[in-house]
Amino acid sequence: MQTPPFFSIVIPVYNEAENIEPMVREIRAAFEGRTEPYEVIFVDDASSDDTPAVLRRLTLETGAVVRSLRHRRNFGQSAAVATGFRAARGEWIGTLDGDGQNDPADLPRMLEEARRLGVDCVTGVRAKRRDNFLRKLSSRVGNGFRNWATGDRVSDSGCGVRVVRAGCVRELPVFNGLHRFMPTLLRSKGFSVAETPVNHRPRLRGVSKYGVHNRLWRGIRDCFGVRWFAARAVPAERVDGVETVAEQGREK
Repeated sequence: MQTPPFFSIVIPVYNEAENIEPMVREIRAAFEGRTEPYEVIFVDDASSDDTPAVLRRLTLETGAVVRSLRHRRNFGQSAAVATGFRAARGEWIGTLDGDGQNDPADLPRMLEEARRLGVDCVTGVRAKRRDNFLRKLSSRVGNGFRNWATGDRVSDSGCGVRVVRAGCVRELPVFNGLHRFMPTLLRSKGFSVAETPVNHRPRLRGVSKYGVHNRLWRGIRDCFGVRWFAARAVPAERVDGVETVAEQGREK
């Protein structure tokens, strides 16, 4: 019987065939020598390039290390992240964007930091962004507006590198925009979130799926929905003590 993974890495991809194998190599290098088993879950959001073929081959070559799921149509990045969360078997989950700009070497460090600090999530802050001026500006404006609208303080809500306790993601609502608001949503449910600087790299392969329209304006609109949810969120830790079914049976 295979040992269940301790850490699950969720990567949403859409037409990223050229980036998948390099990411798998980097993940293997980052986790080499660690004793905890891990898995890599690629969620293909109905790609039209060679992404499905690349994932099928890697799944066969790596055994249980690489897993892949495919959406029947394009639902967006947040839906792909949610699908990966649902499929994850680890006690902890890490996330990476599928464009290769995130550095997988950050994940082991972030996992250790989460355990050392005793927090439920560690979210990345891109220290030196390798994007063009327009993308940096739109992110800066959008991030400032999000903090104002939601009443939360997140330094870089668009950063895709995060480590979160698996039990926490079950409390998250699934909607388009989820991946941009995870720290705020987790805090609204009573979970603890810390930030840490992470590496950011230029895109070397493939084409960006985001522009000003679908990154800035959509994010600003979503802020009001997140604000509504956060104001009405029910805390995740609702039970005073833990009572198992077995203990109930013994009492009878």
